[in-house]
This record gives sequence, structure tokens and C-alpha cells, in this order.
Amino acid sequence: MYAPDLPPLLQSLLATLADINFAYERERDKLSTSTRDMNLKIRLLEKLKQHHRQRREPYLQQLAILQERIRRMC
Repeated sequence: MYAPDLPPLLQSLLATLADINFAYERERDKLSTSTRDMNLKIRLLEKLKQHHRQRREPYLQQLAILQERIRRMC
């Protein structure tokens, strides 16, 4: 049996990650169609990807901690 705080926390983390991924995909699509300079586009897409990873990292760490808590409880 899980602690009562785990499912809402898990749901919140997953929803936040989904929101971050959706925003990344939207910005990537917008950037892909906004500039014709391929070198600039590549640099901007790489920066966007790096920013996406940085935004996701703390939530992924929290998710790993939560998964470990669930594993220990089973």
C-alpha cells in the first residue's frame, strides 16, 4: 500500500514534465519554421534543447526519489 501523498505527488510531477515537454515541442516547431538561416536555426534549436533538459532535470530527480520510495514500500 502506498502512502496517501505519493499518488498526487507522482501525478503532479508527471503533469509538470508533460507541460515542459509540450512547451518545448511547441517552441521547437515555431523555431523550425521561423528562420531560414540553417546555421542559426541549428544553434537556436540546440540552445532550446539544452534549456529543455535543464528545466526537466529537477523534476526527473524528484521522480527518481519518488520511485525509490515506492520501491522501498513494496
